[in-house]
Amino acid sequence: MQKETCDIGLIGLAVMGQNLVLNMNDHGFKVAVYNRTVSKVDEFIGNEAKGTDIVGAHSIPEFIAALKRPRRVMMLVKAGQAVDDTIESVLPHLEPGDIVIDGGNSLFTDSNRREAALAQKGILFIGTGVSGGEEGARKGPSIMPGGSAAAWPHVKDIFQSIAAKVEDGTPCCDWVGEAGSGHYVKMIHNGIEYGDMQLIGEAYQLLKDGLGLTPDELHQVFAEWNQGELDSYLVEITAEIFAKKDEDGSPLIDNILDAAGQKGTGKWTCVSALDTGMPVTLIGEAVFARCLSALKDSRVEASKVLAGPKKPKATDRAEFIEDVRRALFCSKFISYAQGYMLLAAAAKEYKWNLNMGGIALMWRGGCIIRSQFLGRIKEAFDKNPGLTNLLLDSYFSETLKKYQESWRRACIRAIQHGVPVPAFSTALSFYDGFRTARLPANLLQAQRDFFGAHTYERVDHPRGEFFHTNWTGRGGRVASSTYNA
Repeated sequence: MQKETCDIGLIGLAVMGQNLVLNMNDHGFKVAVYNRTVSKVDEFIGNEAKGTDIVGAHSIPEFIAALKRPRRVMMLVKAGQAVDDTIESVLPHLEPGDIVIDGGNSLFTDSNRREAALAQKGILFIGTGVSGGEEGARKGPSIMPGGSAAAWPHVKDIFQSIAAKVEDGTPCCDWVGEAGSGHYVKMIHNGIEYGDMQLIGEAYQLLKDGLGLTPDELHQVFAEWNQGELDSYLVEITAEIFAKKDEDGSPLIDNILDAAGQKGTGKWTCVSALDTGMPVTLIGEAVFARCLSALKDSRVEASKVLAGPKKPKATDRAEFIEDVRRALFCSKFISYAQGYMLLAAAAKEYKWNLNMGGIALMWRGGCIIRSQFLGRIKEAFDKNPGLTNLLLDSYFSETLKKYQESWRRACIRAIQHGVPVPAFSTALSFYDGFRTARLPANLLQAQRDFFGAHTYERVDHPRGEFFHTNWTGRGGRVASSTYNA
């Protein structure tokens, strides 16, 4: 093997790693590869990578020796301990100025820690989200890098070359920000993905149970939706899924067990939302909906005991379908608005300088949540970089005003038919809560002060001034020493 001839090295030859390497090779970059199970290296070089300039290494020293300086070492290994173990295995062979890149689905706090620890050794770290699955990795993913800013110029050409491109050729990859911000943005992407999939699932069940639509009819509906405002990857593949037949000619969708899995990024989003006090209710409901789906045996048992409503006859079919379409579109607004609220809160918490419009652009192509709709988010932040909430942008607020009656009717229809729509309904509840100037939290604060002397603020006094009332005449004059919002 010739030394120092490769532009970048990649450790981890599972499907994503292999396809990313082939993508890099297609764009003229020479790549060295290594895998802990060394036989995978030879299999890859002898099959998928046959005839390419990809270089296989059988040891870490051999792998590192193949890389040009500064050495760019990218990992695509399982999140958690495997990432730390891989970093430890390459560290003795690196020197100050070299770059370690974690391209897996790591928790952002781990990336914060790794960036700080490697900086002490003079090693630059990038934690980057990579979205798009197997096909995206091969043909152009969305790439969300963050970490040591000094590393960006050394990987920018590679990452932006292999990334997906939007209509004008702009790559779906740009520098996100400091420390673990790249993985945080990927986490929010995955959380929104949870929400989008749950919303589509609720639209499916409402049309199936409320109108009695068959998979073939559902295929037509979703294919039509994909030609308009809902144009997106997930709606597109949903239409294709409804058209797929099983070996016996029956719709495949009807033969798939209704128990969903999850890998944890949705849960991480919810935990971060709780930590920062952001009401990311839709993603939370999407995560819990998957948990409920996993209780398959209990649900089957309950279905034999618990009664639902007497279902009304469907009224106007076209109106019903349009109401569901609009409910899906409005609920997506809420999901993304909440995701951006969480991004803003994290940026403030961790002192990250995030480009909100740029993040929407990175999601426009290559990734699972790619959609025409994301262009509207980019436009909103271009128009007003200081926008505090997406729902306050004129496009979003006017569309919600125009569509809200359909959204409400869709939720009412779901209740009447006994169809669970936790994401549709929590989105609508958030919208109504967010647009309400006075919520019943005044009563809640009175209750907290009544039983725990937790104090409250008054409408006729400045914020930050706290009061306690002796509600019963039996309490003391001492209030709680801490105030929890």
